[in-house]
Amino acid sequence: MPEQVGHRAPYARIAAHYTELITSGQLRPGALLPSIKALAQEWKVSTATAEKALRQLRGEGLVRGIHGIGTEVIDRPTPMSSGSQRQDRGHRSGSSWGAGERSDSHEASVVSAPADVAAALDITPDSDVIRRRRVYRDRRGIVAHSTSWIPAAYAELVPQLAENARLTGGTSLQLIAQATGRPITRRIDSASARLLRPADAELLELDPSNPPMEPVVVMTAKFIDSAGQVVEYGVDLGSPGRTWLTESEVAQ
Repeated sequence: MPEQVGHRAPYARIAAHYTELITSGQLRPGALLPSIKALAQEWKVSTATAEKALRQLRGEGLVRGIHGIGTEVIDRPTPMSSGSQRQDRGHRSGSSWGAGERSDSHEASVVSAPADVAAALDITPDSDVIRRRRVYRDRRGIVAHSTSWIPAAYAELVPQLAENARLTGGTSLQLIAQATGRPITRRIDSASARLLRPADAELLELDPSNPPMEPVVVMTAKFIDSAGQVVEYGVDLGSPGRTWLTESEVAQ
């Protein structure tokens, strides 16, 4: 059985193992994953747990089920995720990355809050805020440019929030919750689409003189803690042609 680490649920560990094999190229498009029964035996879990792991891989767009054949690795671009989905993924698997994604260009600085950000964070315009930026990519290019806006006061509790590096020890929300003792209890999501703007083209590394015809998707997420404080406002700008994909369980 592959090594099991951390405190992830068993199905999440199985899914993470095969996500790594697929995204690293060790399992190529067309390869077949073990059957549900074989996975259950190998990982010493129930068949229901093994099936849930495969279902997660299907939901992430890494594999597909072929009747009478099995579960096949497929070749397709990663859809973009909202900030809330990244947070959910971080709680579930320990990583905010989607299947096949990696992030780079991590930068952070303390800046004056633009009017829309101040309104979202419920602070005075031009107040100091932490602006964290990073780019999510897959093998086909940029998936999304992501910006997190956080009140500057949290930098005193979690200094690495204002450092130009990938966060360690958890997501920004997890680190803030640990420092304050106040969990995130509510979030407000929005989604919209618009034609590419020059500023969008710069963030997405596109040529503004030759803009694509497809619109860009803009996802926002506002996170609120148990004391009613707005902790973070996230904005994800998806590359043209990317779609927003979500999957949820349906109660029986």
